[in-house]
Amino acid sequence: MTDDRHIPQEELVLHAMQALSGEESAAVRLHLAGCAECREQLAEIAGDLALVAMSVEQHAVPEGARQRFVDRITAGLPAQAELPPRTEQPARTPVISIAREKQAARSWMWVPWTAVAALLILSTVLGVKIFQMNQHLDSDDALLRQEERLIQRQNGENIRAQALLDVLTAPTAQRVTLTTGKNPPAPSARAVYLASRGALILQASNMQPLPPNKTYELWVIPASGAPIPAGLFRPDASGSGSVVLPSIPAGVQAKAFGITIENEGGSGTPTLPIVLSGAAPTSGE
Repeated sequence: MTDDRHIPQEELVLHAMQALSGEESAAVRLHLAGCAECREQLAEIAGDLALVAMSVEQHAVPEGARQRFVDRITAGLPAQAELPPRTEQPARTPVISIAREKQAARSWMWVPWTAVAALLILSTVLGVKIFQMNQHLDSDDALLRQEERLIQRQNGENIRAQALLDVLTAPTAQRVTLTTGKNPPAPSARAVYLASRGALILQASNMQPLPPNKTYELWVIPASGAPIPAGLFRPDASGSGSVVLPSIPAGVQAKAFGITIENEGGSGTPTLPIVLSGAAPTSGE
């Protein structure tokens, strides 16, 4: 019932409400005899219970109820059991046992408090359960959101990988090698273009290094109309660079491809000279 030092508050409440068994009450009384702190806490609990009990509305006995009760008992007695006329006795003030009255009042006072205590315990248990359920729901929601982000990221990577594979394996894709016309290791580039999707992949090699404020720009030269910018790239230390799936309108038939040197950020029109170029073969589409 108790720990090594003090009695739990809920057991003190039950003890104050006389809701413990005889053995449990005896153990509590034994502990209270030597623990001032628990006695002080029990006194506060008893005071709170008394205040609530005093707040309960009291109802007086209806007028005439006592006389009707006496008349009903008298009417049930047999004729021979009628009481002989009583001799008038001097009026005597009834003696009411104060101890009995207090004991009866105390017994009735604990009845509503038992219900109140049960409701408090039930409310506490329900509150803990609701809090735990909310914690589990929040944790589950966080896991679901994390899984959704992972699935979206994976879907995006799958879509991009499938697009690359489609361009590289499409039989109608145009494959072009761009060179300067000089002997290796002259700069060169290979382009794979799928006009129906506007998908383009370029891999350049042996490209000359550029100043910090310059960049290479790839161009799609259509059969009619102005050249279309198709992406920027700067080569690495080995001279390799690439352009992968730039934003190009679908359905543009390419006549040729070119690479120019532009200012950092690119240009809307090619700046001569074109350092690498290559004609596109006739598409089978």
